[in-house]
Amino acid sequence: MSSAHGIVCTSLHVAPGQRIAVKGDIPPGAKGFVINLGKNRDDLLLHFNPRFDCHGDLRTIVCNSKNKGQWGTERRETNFPFQEGSSAEVFFTHDKKEVTITLPGNYQFKIPNDPAFEGIEFACVEGDFIFKGFSLA
Repeated sequence: MSSAHGIVCTSLHVAPGQRIAVKGDIPPGAKGFVINLGKNRDDLLLHFNPRFDCHGDLRTIVCNSKNKGQWGTERRETNFPFQEGSSAEVFFTHDKKEVTITLPGNYQFKIPNDPAFEGIEFACVEGDFIFKGFSLA
């Protein structure tokens, strides 16, 4: 599944503790978008999926991980600061135990690093999100 606005980054070297920022615009009428971080499409530290209205979810963020092609335990976050027709920036920091996600408005939540990945080599952004930038700190 890909989108006209999708982007894939490979050969990244994001060490534990480094912060990743993903910036973009959410178009009017957005249904949802995905930010995947991990080693490749089958090994994801984080599948981050804000859903405005898709897959039976309304204004919910669904997170998961994937290890050797197998999905982990789905986790849901109901704090939903994303707005159609506006810009958004999301920050991700990870260590061996967990991923910290910082949403617009500085709300943070954590999910376990179930695959226990130590680094991020792959990032993918797709869906209703017009990618504007990616940065490391």
